[in-house]
Amino acid sequence: MIHSVTRFAGRTALVTGASRGIGLAVAQRLVAEGARVVVTGRKPGRLTEAVALLGGPDRAVGVAGDTADDEHRAAAVTRAVEAFGGLDLLVNSAGINPVFGPLVDLDLTAARTTVEANVVAALSWVQHAHRAWLGEHGGAVVNLSSIGAFAPSAGLGAYSASKLMLVHLTRTLALELGPGVRVNAVAPALVKTRFSTAIYDGREAEATADYPLGRLGTPEDVAAAVAFLLSADASWITGQTLLLDGGLTLR
Repeated sequence: MIHSVTRFAGRTALVTGASRGIGLAVAQRLVAEGARVVVTGRKPGRLTEAVALLGGPDRAVGVAGDTADDEHRAAAVTRAVEAFGGLDLLVNSAGINPVFGPLVDLDLTAARTTVEANVVAALSWVQHAHRAWLGEHGGAVVNLSSIGAFAPSAGLGAYSASKLMLVHLTRTLALELGPGVRVNAVAPALVKTRFSTAIYDGREAEATADYPLGRLGTPEDVAAAVAFLLSADASWITGQTLLLDGGLTLR
């Protein structure tokens, strides 16, 4: 698919959790439309591969670290401003789901870890970006929520609750940071990534059966929606969560 090379020309984006999967697809879409990107991830090797795929140091810079580490978050934001002269767009793609099982049996340390990585870290990324650039110059933020925020699923209680909290965080930040900064979210249903392979591997036809559009999502589907919300095409949209579900919730 051919994308415009001008929609994000002169703009710099930071995409967390972008060494693979949805985050990498978002970074690829933004670069294809003219942006320069800073990408983060936990594993330096994968991040190096991602940077090469994105076009090398003229188009992309990688900053390895754990999204739950505040020093890493501060360093990545500083690197974006130093490397490319600003930070206009932020995509909070990094997230975790460390446990599966009923909430009544959930280890509370795992619950805290989930909220820390999926919600507190996202807020901190926005704080750092706002102090470094967005507050003075404006820009846009997109948070990666989940269909689980609106349709509880057995065994995914802590993850789903954290993603609903992220939706409310998005709305509140949009209220507080306007008019200069727009803040939105996307909430995908099942997307074919390594993160979700266990859910559909070997049973994709069954997993797809309830989707009116007849297929599961792809990282590129999510990237297209994120790019729209970051762009001037969405200049009158803020505080919204776009459900990307192939029609699943119509059932």
